[in-house]
Amino acid sequence: MSTETAAPIVNAAKASARDALKENLRQYGLVLALLAIMVFFWFTTSGVLFFPVNLTNIVLQNSYIVVMALGMLLVIVAGHIDLSVGSVAGFVGAVAAVLMVDYGINAFLAAIICIAVGGIIGGAQGYFIAYMKIPSFIVTLAGMLIFKGLLLWLLGGRSVGPFPTEFQLLSAGFIPDVIGPWTLVAPKLNDAGNAIPNSGLVLHSTTLVIGVLIVLAMLYFALSSRRSRESHGYEAEPFALFVAKNLVIAAIVMFLMYKFASYKGLPNVLIVMGILVAMFVFITKRMTFGRRIFAMGGNVKAAALSGIKTERLTFLIFVIMGMLAALAGLIYAARLNQATPKAGAGMELDVIAAVFVGGASAMGGVGEVAGAVIGAFIMGVMNNGMGIMGINIDWQQVIKGLVLLGAVAFDLYNKKKAIGS
Repeated sequence: MSTETAAPIVNAAKASARDALKENLRQYGLVLALLAIMVFFWFTTSGVLFFPVNLTNIVLQNSYIVVMALGMLLVIVAGHIDLSVGSVAGFVGAVAAVLMVDYGINAFLAAIICIAVGGIIGGAQGYFIAYMKIPSFIVTLAGMLIFKGLLLWLLGGRSVGPFPTEFQLLSAGFIPDVIGPWTLVAPKLNDAGNAIPNSGLVLHSTTLVIGVLIVLAMLYFALSSRRSRESHGYEAEPFALFVAKNLVIAAIVMFLMYKFASYKGLPNVLIVMGILVAMFVFITKRMTFGRRIFAMGGNVKAAALSGIKTERLTFLIFVIMGMLAALAGLIYAARLNQATPKAGAGMELDVIAAVFVGGASAMGGVGEVAGAVIGAFIMGVMNNGMGIMGINIDWQQVIKGLVLLGAVAFDLYNKKKAIGS
């Protein structure tokens, strides 16, 4: 082969690798942003952010935000908004407290009733939005006021608790170590022969095994997806970049699992979140229901003309949102171990911010489950890090507002750039 012929091939390969790198940087930009924020707070908090107990607290503190962000993603992608989720979560938490504490109803049965109540609330709001054609902003703003008032009425200005122990495990429990602890460094003993706290290193073996299984599953699905693209004639990213990307992701997952394993293991609520995230990824990526939501958000008239029943779809989206808000209310109440009149205040702002920071479009039709989850943890890590640094709550709100504004502005900038090109 002549040098004249080889040069264009080499240049084309370099250009292809460069384009693939740019595409992956855009795709994983949120992950890089989350890592950058965590590294920043790692330095500014002298490593406190990465303490196992603190990482566990970040998960527990943001679990209900992540749960509601999954439903809010569908709402926003469909071209709507829900301002009532915080009030609904607080109200359902109060209902749970009255059922379990005041009336002694079984925790499992009470949880089912509460989630059903959330679905009914979401369905009622969805009916007005879908069939009465009242804008979602107005309906859910009214819902926010209504359920905030019902929360105050139901509790009568008092806090109700504590909850039964089995209900508290929803937000405060950890998975059992069925394999048994793995002692890396034996703890030191005091004069009485008792182990000195934090003097050794004992790992939660079950958590580590789960971490390995998660990494193997991620690598398997990533490799299967790559082979599927190649078999259908689509261009795949360079293999070296594919390997490097997945090894970095695997290392991050195992690092986090190691941190959890060195404390108490995986929180129960993290398992709940993982199941929900997997379900919503399947819904949005694999199910006709999910694809119809994106089509409706992109152009509701075109979706209706193509045969999509947009009214029913909107109604179902708000039913799902109501049920997730109810579940988030149960998680929040279980974490506090009581229902309070101020529960849910401001939650809707954090949930909406998480979805927009996660890359969802304010115009509808664009958004991903992974983005919403990462957006929730970006806001959560910022809250936690600024709290450790001692930044006043007023300035925390200012910084979070600027981050939200910047995320939406960046989204609009990218859209204009794509149209211009």
